[in-house]
Amino acid sequence: MTVTTPQPTTATTSQPRATIPASSPSLRVPRPGTTQTPAAETTPETAAGTAAGTAVEDAGWRELTDAVREVGLYPTGEQAERVTRTVLTALGGHVTGEERVALAQALPREAGRVIASQIPAAQALTAREFVESVAARIEGSTPATARWDVSSVLTVLADRIGEPLTARVLSQLPPGYALLFGRAELSPTA
Repeated sequence: MTVTTPQPTTATTSQPRATIPASSPSLRVPRPGTTQTPAAETTPETAAGTAAGTAVEDAGWRELTDAVREVGLYPTGEQAERVTRTVLTALGGHVTGEERVALAQALPREAGRVIASQIPAAQALTAREFVESVAARIEGSTPATARWDVSSVLTVLADRIGEPLTARVLSQLPPGYALLFGRAELSPTA
């Protein structure tokens, strides 16, 4: 193997020749009053850390969609993933403020991205309208199959995020959503 080292470049003018070495990022001297931050280097260790972080993210998303597949009895992981993504997209527009942030943080990174990337809805949908909106997003879906899809995803979601956050999310939604989250909806007594 032949290793070549960079040779200094020369600048020619009508003046006597002077050798000016080519500038290297690691050899640059910061101007007075400024600081120089070295560029981040990719080493085998940092590359492995990034790959491990991505694998953990993928594993969290995979666990979520596997749970949806199991609860919803979907024949393939792809179908469970498609349904999960569709329902989370629809939900993301209806949960706002601190609850939206907490929900996104409580879920695997990909699910959090899906929730957080949605524009807040201009008008709250009833649970029935929400299910119908999901049915419109899934090819070949009916209100009955969409209700199954929504309940499958939101039941898994409620189990993942816990009762306190589920209650906070439900407090932002119109009455009727609790059943979609696999929870009883009790009316307060007078």
